[in-house]
Amino acid sequence: MAVTAADVKALRDRTGAAMMDCKAALTESDGDVDKAIEILRVKGQASAAKRAERGTNEGVVASYIHANGKVGSMVEVQCETDFVARNDDFKAFAYEVALHAAATSPQYVSADEIPEDEREAERRVFEQKAKEEGKPENVVEKIVEGQLKKWGRGVALMDQPHVNAEKHDGKTIEEMRQAIAAGTGENVRIARVAVFRVGES
Repeated sequence: MAVTAADVKALRDRTGAAMMDCKAALTESDGDVDKAIEILRVKGQASAAKRAERGTNEGVVASYIHANGKVGSMVEVQCETDFVARNDDFKAFAYEVALHAAATSPQYVSADEIPEDEREAERRVFEQKAKEEGKPENVVEKIVEGQLKKWGRGVALMDQPHVNAEKHDGKTIEEMRQAIAAGTGENVRIARVAVFRVGES
């Protein structure tokens, strides 16, 4: 099956992968889009793992101030080279992360940063609540795990779907990070996030 430029562009729009990679994946999958996406994901995960080992000494600090002037945020997004740090798509990604952070006030960049004692405290609360509601012992653990995941998404930036779901196709911040990393060919890392609200310290 002949792969058209429109097919390649459509796949790129969906995945954020490079044009040549999209064309190769569509050729390999005989035009099957779902299979092509799977091929790109496998290759993307492999190259992302390699990129993750590379240092990130460049980047930008992006900010967002809400229209009412009472909420603002700053994020530090790192990359490998000054060339990518000046890239409009990279800067737009950093801005979108700052906008999202102002709306959701994440306490941590990733779930890995959540202290174990804080996680255990939440676990105890969820367990107690489930038992008070009379849930059977054999399902309490499943309920607690589900609630812990949901709580983690609430406090950790990377697992949260971007607040502008329509614009970003419901992608999480981590999925958006992966897309910009694939598009630039560099390791992209959200290093820090801070949210400011008037009257809150």
